[in-house]
Amino acid sequence: MDIVYAAEKPSIAKLLSDHMQCRVEPEDIRVTENPDETGSFCIGWQFEHYVLSPNGEIASDGLEILD
Repeated sequence: MDIVYAAEKPSIAKLLSDHMQCRVEPEDIRVTENPDETGSFCIGWQFEHYVLSPNGEIASDGLEILD
């Protein structure tokens, strides 16, 4: 499974770059399987967390950090 992540990380970074409208480097993201949905991934970037759905859509995971 780690090989799949390594191969897909540049593609996931590109999708996140398009979503955020800024450059996201593959080495700056953390990608894990999303246990809530088959074929979905959790993406960590800086202090933000996103979910990549199987159809390629990216959305915030809804976590909010309160002061």
